[in-house]
Amino acid sequence: MTSTTLATAVRVEGLTKRFGSFTAIDNVSFTVEQNKIYGLLGRNGAGKTTIMQLLTGQQFATSGDIAVFGENPVENAGLLQKICFIKESQQYPSSFMPKHVLASAPWFFENWDADFAAELVDEFRVPLKRDIRKLSRGQLSAVGVIVGLASRAPLTFFDEPYLGLDAVARQIFYDRLLEDYAEHPRTVILSTHLIDEVSNLLEHVLLIDEGRILLDQDADELRGSASTVVGRAADVDAFVAGRTVLHRDGIGGLASVTISGLSESDRQAAQAAGLELGPVSLQQLIVRKTSGLSAAEWSQNS
Repeated sequence: MTSTTLATAVRVEGLTKRFGSFTAIDNVSFTVEQNKIYGLLGRNGAGKTTIMQLLTGQQFATSGDIAVFGENPVENAGLLQKICFIKESQQYPSSFMPKHVLASAPWFFENWDADFAAELVDEFRVPLKRDIRKLSRGQLSAVGVIVGLASRAPLTFFDEPYLGLDAVARQIFYDRLLEDYAEHPRTVILSTHLIDEVSNLLEHVLLIDEGRILLDQDADELRGSASTVVGRAADVDAFVAGRTVLHRDGIGGLASVTISGLSESDRQAAQAAGLELGPVSLQQLIVRKTSGLSAAEWSQNS
């Protein structure tokens, strides 16, 4: 399915959010298409959680427009029934047990699948009758993940709730997300620092830094947009002269340089010069991107 045939789940135009003199979100505009998995990526304090709070009506914008399924999310109970927002520090009533969380979920999510939730409880080994305050961090994270998956909300946000899970549980989450997404398409937005772990899930990347959108790009295009050139320092320097360098390493007479925007003829020229070309992972690319290259420089060279 091409992007021209996909409906819009979220449209943001000129969005700004200030907290006193601090600008958390700075005049950003983007769209989120329905039935795709998005990665909302960025460093700590970049503005990821603030954007999600704005999209779910938990914060008021200072200026700009937000439309979620064509409606303003603020004080819109009907719209919020279509949204599930799961965060790392998810709060529940202190008297609750996990069984109470799952029993109350159908009140909030019209697509709730209790059978699917029960399967996930078994897989994540969640003790249903333990006081929510006595759960380990991993068990509490699992409760949030189960709600997010079994809600099957048309727009689902995961704000790093899986950080508390161990590696095995995180893999279960990724696998179940992909499997259920294939059977029940919806729009999913993942905010995470574990970029390498989720890179194969993502169809589109929104990269935010200091409250501004640096990248808004198809994930497959992004994965192939940079390469590492390795060889003798003099040969590497000659090859990358005039190009946008994202990162440079060197030892002795050897150099390793990450650059963007190589054409097929460029690759052939590199090989003819005796240079080795290597792929750059999505995480490496994001790290390079948030280490100083401006959005204008990136867009001109990607």
